Amino acid sequence: MPKTGKTSSGKRMGKRSLPKYLGIKIFDGQRVKKGGIIVRQRGSQFIPGKNAKLAKDYSIFALKDGIVKITKKKKISFDGSKKLVRVVNVI
Repeated sequence: MPKTGKTSSGKRMGKRSLPKYLGIKIFDGQRVKKGGIIVRQRGSQFIPGKNAKLAKDYSIFALKDGIVKITKKKKISFDGSKKLVRVVNVI
């Protein structure tokens, strides 16, 4: 008579993916070199400002050496609503 119950395939069900290491990498007031990643994100929680640029995967990186400055700005959406967004600048 065959055994009933869990098989060995139950071990694979809880398999987890690797961490994505998202978030702010260089904080407000810290120095950054040209090309250095400031923020890794999914979507645009932060938007690039002066001397910063948005990469294909929504990471923000520095265009020149300087100090990171994160500010808040009111942005008007396409439907006319206002939203507070965080802007990443390199000064």
